Amino acid sequence: MTDGQWAVIGPLLPVRDPRRGGRPLRYPRRLVIDTILYVLRTGTAWRHVPHDLVPWDVAYRWFRCWSADGTWDRVHDRLRDAVRVAEGRDPQPSAAVLDSQTAHSHQGGEAIGYDAGKRTRGRKRHVLVDTCGLLLRAVVHSASIQERAGAKLVLAGITETFPLLGLVWADAGYVNRVDAGLLAWARTHAGVDLQIVARNADVKGFQVLPRRWVVERTFAWLGRWGLLHR
Repeated sequence: MTDGQWAVIGPLLPVRDPRRGGRPLRYPRRLVIDTILYVLRTGTAWRHVPHDLVPWDVAYRWFRCWSADGTWDRVHDRLRDAVRVAEGRDPQPSAAVLDSQTAHSHQGGEAIGYDAGKRTRGRKRHVLVDTCGLLLRAVVHSASIQERAGAKLVLAGITETFPLLGLVWADAGYVNRVDAGLLAWARTHAGVDLQIVARNADVKGFQVLPRRWVVERTFAWLGRWGLLHR
């Protein structure tokens, strides 16, 4: 990280209480963050981090600790709110975009399934982003779970976290002629109005859909990071 980035991130990390005892920190936290970001960016295995960074087991231990205590969520939310304020927006979004992306998985593990529509074995990352493309909520589940069921995992209780959220855009994969119950479920149980942005059937090939391009760009952002590529 640059000095400017660390000046923003550093104060958001938990402060160690010296009254609780323990050994002094052997490695600076900035170097720990750099090590974690190196793994995220390159997609390398933890054990393969360069020797001029923090030892892999130290970085991984901090990563797991900050994941468990919600540090990553708090840092992410603070940064997202700061970006929204800098763009002249309210920190609390009133509209969002929903979509999922299937990612290949070449190894075993939990939540592995087959997406018949994409003909892909792996997992799905189901995300809800604001109109800037910034992440509001993400749920990773088996690729075999259909969009309608996955949307409920993402939208359940969403207005408890974002009370001003009232409108969510999604593509036609979330409803069909047989089952349009997700629209009613979203209003009744999630407290949001789910609107479908349909593709123009008369246009062949790629087309930019209103609102929908925002979440597609978010997936492109995620794909730049090696660890999130698969």
